[in-house]
Amino acid sequence: RRLMDGKEVGFTVRLFREGETYVAHVPELDVSSCGDTEAETRRNIKDAVAGFLNTAEEQGTLVQILEEAGYRLEGGRWREPEIVSTERMQVRVA
Repeated sequence: RRLMDGKEVGFTVRLFREGETYVAHVPELDVSSCGDTEAETRRNIKDAVAGFLNTAEEQGTLVQILEEAGYRLEGGRWREPEIVSTERMQVRVA
């Protein structure tokens, strides 16, 4: 039996555009994907995250990756890190 069988892992998705392409990025896991539409991109990022997590589990590194990303196992579910704020900032480059 695999460690993650039947367990869900939540994550945050940042969706943005680069030209005509939609890009999705999961900052907690540093996983990205893209697509031609928002809906396609959302499907693709879920597939990319699932593939990333499944591969990490097969390689025996899943627990370490999740813990280093700030996840914690509570009640049989991996709880994602709490997002306190999302902000846009600027700095001047000299």
